[in-house]
Amino acid sequence: MQSCEISSDSTDDPLSRGPRIHRQPRIVVIGAGLAGLAATKTLLRNGFTDVTVLEASDHIGGRVQSVQHGKANLELGATWIHGANGNPVYHLAEENGLLEHTTDGERSVGRISLYAKNGLAHYHTNVGKRIPKDVVEEFGDLYNEVYELTQEFFQNGKPVCAESQNSVGVFTRDVVRKRITMDPEDPESTKKLKLSLLQQYLKVESCESSSPSMDEVSLSEFGEWTEIPGAHYIIPEGFMKIVQLLSQDIPSRTICLSKPVRCIHWNYSAQHQEVITKTSDTNQLNNHNENNHSLEPHKDPLILGHPIYLECEDEEWITADHVIVTASLGVLKQNHEAMFSPSLPEDKVLAIEKLGISTTNKIFLEYEEPFWSPECNSIQFVWEDEAQLEQLVYPEELWYKKICCFDVLYPPERYGYMLNGWICGQEALYMERCDDETVAEICTELLRRFTGNPNIPKPCRVLRSSWGSNPFIRGSYSFTRVGSSGGDFERLAMPLPYANSTKASPLQVLFAGEATHRKYYSTTHGALLSGQREATRLIEMYQDSHRTETTKPKM
Repeated sequence: MQSCEISSDSTDDPLSRGPRIHRQPRIVVIGAGLAGLAATKTLLRNGFTDVTVLEASDHIGGRVQSVQHGKANLELGATWIHGANGNPVYHLAEENGLLEHTTDGERSVGRISLYAKNGLAHYHTNVGKRIPKDVVEEFGDLYNEVYELTQEFFQNGKPVCAESQNSVGVFTRDVVRKRITMDPEDPESTKKLKLSLLQQYLKVESCESSSPSMDEVSLSEFGEWTEIPGAHYIIPEGFMKIVQLLSQDIPSRTICLSKPVRCIHWNYSAQHQEVITKTSDTNQLNNHNENNHSLEPHKDPLILGHPIYLECEDEEWITADHVIVTASLGVLKQNHEAMFSPSLPEDKVLAIEKLGISTTNKIFLEYEEPFWSPECNSIQFVWEDEAQLEQLVYPEELWYKKICCFDVLYPPERYGYMLNGWICGQEALYMERCDDETVAEICTELLRRFTGNPNIPKPCRVLRSSWGSNPFIRGSYSFTRVGSSGGDFERLAMPLPYANSTKASPLQVLFAGEATHRKYYSTTHGALLSGQREATRLIEMYQDSHRTETTKPKM
């Protein structure tokens, strides 16, 4: 996939039908994750042939990363297909037989809670005691009741009280604590355990939301995220199979790996002509390929008919009529000022700044033999000394206190004896800085401390994700942070230039990715659908221009 040669031959040239320029539009897709691949596949299927994908990393897939482990695949990134009915990822998997070996333990109905489905979750305190099952069940029922209340603010238009600070975490803690403390039947010891359980549940919720803390998640917007009906599925052969299915009909020469883009110069102006002239004078322009995607010395992109040129990190310049940007919200937060020239409109910058993205990481620990009982599906860490804390934020040396649990991977016939730990927020970044040996030692000490079993061995293997420090990802997935709204996802998705810029070439810069889907943000189907959405914008524009041209009266 290293060559970027693109054939312009087509039996169905979409732009040959257009009113002005009788050639194929040159489209560049930035990013070969699910959104980028879906956009590319849709364009190619509709007769667009001059399409190039620029992927910054050395592999396709984006935030999908399956690691082969014996008979199994360990998912460092995307893990579940969330819902079935109308979910394009589910239908792609089902139609290609990827769910035939999905076990009941890998198919969950109802609100998903990490991996825990079959068996029983074991809740242990930091003094080595297991919390009684009935206490856990009572608290779980209470927490789920309050969770449903958090959904009502958006879904039913309920006003948010000032005391909640429009925060899911603040609201949940306040309501649950009041109900626990007012319960006349529970002794003080049980109340303390339930208050400690509350903090553990909020850590789990943070991992699922990929937020540093549920305090940062907007209460008024929390209920807008839409769940597709049906179960949640794991793909035994690995989520990368979905990536492979999306990419299998894309010619290998279309995708350029290890090709990060430094700057997108759009809406070309005289100011940029000076940049090109100066650069070409110093011989910094390279020929992209024989199809002349790169700028030649002293050639104006507008003269060549292209309103965009892409400045790559390897000093190559690539011209385009349209670019579909699928960079993650984390990358946009970090790089948007340098990444776009001219700068993004103020409202789009505000949307990028308001929306939230954090890091949720996994820690896989492999053992030769299980130290957990057969019915145990997870080991949950409950810190009794955190019952009354307001903020669950830790200094770097205590990063491990943010690990909420270790799930048991089922079935053992596929995974062996494997635990999957979860950690999110700044503490996940602290974990990324540690080496495997340090992580193994700390996790072993935690497991010994909480289970009360001093004989738990160190794992024979450690595997973990590092999405926060990945320069091409910068986080796991997006959430509606306090102060943001669903409208910010839509503002981020709006193409540039805006429609009121009548003199500018339309649909120059388009945006896709999970953080551009208002209802399905944070999901793989949201990413895939967003890529198809932006490809469809271009397809419909050229169809509309063709209809306009053919209906003009002849003079």
